[in-house]
Amino acid sequence: MNSLVNSIVFITGASSGIGRACARAFAREGARLLVAARRIERLNELAAELKREQHSDVFTFQLDVRDRSAVERSLRSLPKEWEAIDVLVSNAGLSRGLDKLHEGSIEDWEEMIDTNVKGLLYVSRSVIPGMVARKKGTIINIGSIAGHEVYPRGNVYCATKHAVDALTKGLRMDLVDTPIRVCTVDPGLVETEFSVVRFRGDEERAKTVYQNLQPLTPEDVAETVVFCATRPSHVQLAEVIILPTAQASTTLVHRAP
Repeated sequence: MNSLVNSIVFITGASSGIGRACARAFAREGARLLVAARRIERLNELAAELKREQHSDVFTFQLDVRDRSAVERSLRSLPKEWEAIDVLVSNAGLSRGLDKLHEGSIEDWEEMIDTNVKGLLYVSRSVIPGMVARKKGTIINIGSIAGHEVYPRGNVYCATKHAVDALTKGLRMDLVDTPIRVCTVDPGLVETEFSVVRFRGDEERAKTVYQNLQPLTPEDVAETVVFCATRPSHVQLAEVIILPTAQASTTLVHRAP
């Protein structure tokens, strides 16, 4: 088992949901946390909590991964003591709408593509060269079961998560001659703000997604992410699909009567 004590773990989209749970889980392992998201006030609250409860070393910064120049500038200007990133958790992502493709919002498409695909690429391009130079690192992309199966009206979101799957596999090939590990953790139904964001704040509609079943929690996914990062250095958990017991596929879910 690899110790994460004093390792620098960079998590995108850390202000809520899976990203926030990952920060807490890595803090318990003694990691130093580099956390970024658009909502800086939430990040600062998280940092204060982790410093108070775990005595963690935390560095926060505001970042919209869709903004390539901001990604490059932020990572280029990190304090020297935060430059050597050991673990990258590319978690920032979202879904918008649930429409038939020919009725969909182009603005929604662009937001999903810019965040889920281009944002992941921008962050990867800025962080991974340092890992290669140091001959050390673990990359964990947060994908989705939607990267393996398409579901009705999920067209563009599923396409972006299929892209994450393809990029992860391609990156693993590109780094096969290095000690760097490339993993993807692909959850099914997780109760986070995901559906509230998808339905633009409609909390009642969002609740129906998880109705009459026990979905995954963000902590379930975070434990799996930490498990990937703590395997012996010769072990690479290339792909982990994690589902609630009541879910068998994107479309087959058992809901208790």
